[in-house]
Amino acid sequence: MHWFLAITNACNALKYVTRFSCDIFGFYVAFIYLQKGIQVLTRQGSDEAFYLSTTVSLLVLAVGYLCGLIGTSPLFQHYIRVFIKDYGTPLTVIFFTGFVHIGKMSSIPLSTLPTSKAFFPTTDRGWFIHFWDIRIADIFIAIPFAILLTILFYFDHNVSSLIAQGTEFPLRKPAGFHWDIFLLGLTTGVAGLLGIPFPNGLIPQAPFHTSSLCVTKVITDPNEEGSSKGHVTTITSHVVEQRVSNLAQGLLTLGTMTGPLLIVLHLIPQGVLAGLFFVMGVQALEGNGITLKLLFLLKDKSLTPASEPLKRIPRRLAIWGFVAIQLLGFGATFAITQTIAAVGFPIIILLLVPFRTFVLPRWFSDEELRVLDAPTASPFTMISVGGNFGESTEDVQGGIVGSGEETAVPSGSEGMLVGDADEGDSDEGKAERGEGPGLGAGMKRRESWRSEGRSGRWEGGRGGAESFEMQPAGMSRRSVSRQSK
Repeated sequence: MHWFLAITNACNALKYVTRFSCDIFGFYVAFIYLQKGIQVLTRQGSDEAFYLSTTVSLLVLAVGYLCGLIGTSPLFQHYIRVFIKDYGTPLTVIFFTGFVHIGKMSSIPLSTLPTSKAFFPTTDRGWFIHFWDIRIADIFIAIPFAILLTILFYFDHNVSSLIAQGTEFPLRKPAGFHWDIFLLGLTTGVAGLLGIPFPNGLIPQAPFHTSSLCVTKVITDPNEEGSSKGHVTTITSHVVEQRVSNLAQGLLTLGTMTGPLLIVLHLIPQGVLAGLFFVMGVQALEGNGITLKLLFLLKDKSLTPASEPLKRIPRRLAIWGFVAIQLLGFGATFAITQTIAAVGFPIIILLLVPFRTFVLPRWFSDEELRVLDAPTASPFTMISVGGNFGESTEDVQGGIVGSGEETAVPSGSEGMLVGDADEGDSDEGKAERGEGPGLGAGMKRRESWRSEGRSGRWEGGRGGAESFEMQPAGMSRRSVSRQSK
């Protein structure tokens, strides 16, 4: 089924997917993580083991969240902040795995992560599924469930891919949605023959991985008004786009099936794992669009910055209505997963896309939707599926701008480069970004999509920014920027 979707270019429907449905799905996944953590704790009984597991899970949540805050704070040197932000959570799991063996806590029996023998299935069976022994009737019974699973993977994997290539990441390499779904069909088939869980893209792991590959630098705040005068800000210079880290993650996952690592994994208390689920859920909620809109609505109007895009909406009731619709969509999705019809929840997720495209424009104006919602990825990312809905090909081609200042986007995370905005044009910086004379002429550059807040409107070629598709060899970003002035 995945191959059929890839061959028929079914991924072209992604042009209709916006932040509206992605935020609802991300909100749902975040609450699933929180629910999973609570379920793990409820299985610890009601005695000392339960109270110790609950305490440890909350400590893991607090320390893991604190590591993320330190990563975006001015504390310590930048390389220390990067290390804490990237590796704080796994180090927290390691620390609290040993923490429960200190003092009187060591006498309390705690449930740990169950494991099996090295390179052996969790049940007593062979690795290969004897599909030739399956009855014909069972095959036809499985077809409806296979269709639902395909819908889930189509939406889950593609939305994860969209968010991982969101407008906040200045990516330069083109997307491959059709090839991704084709490869997903291959891995799903192999996983089915082996009787193991099907691999696919996930939220929030996929965007977290892209965030970890962002290289940022500190520059002088371009806003010279008010309290921002003389301050510095952190921008995302570029993303290290490669395949090594994903491959390494897969190999490390395979390595966890070895005997020594299985012994180590078996030492992790389930209370620590519950805390890890809480960390994932809270971090996913923190950056979700629904959460950000709710926080805006709860803020004191007099203390809300004038630069907040949502302040451009004259009808505050429109924001409340938009968030209420999203929460209703989340509630319906979450509710059906708690019933016997849980297998059908992908249908609700999929119906959110046409609801946003054809129903919401009847209730909200174009200006309101431009601020409240936005395409998930930039036009360059979406050009392989026909561009975003409502945009012409000329708009997409005109949106690729050559100014180096428009490549870097604001970021809340700490990075690897410190200096002014022009220091990214060194030979080392170009080599890391994949630029330079060795790449030849005519290579299209992938630029950040930034205009109208996160509205999804490009202003390429306007306001003095020069639009182009092909940059001559040897011409630096700085020279193109100067020509545009």
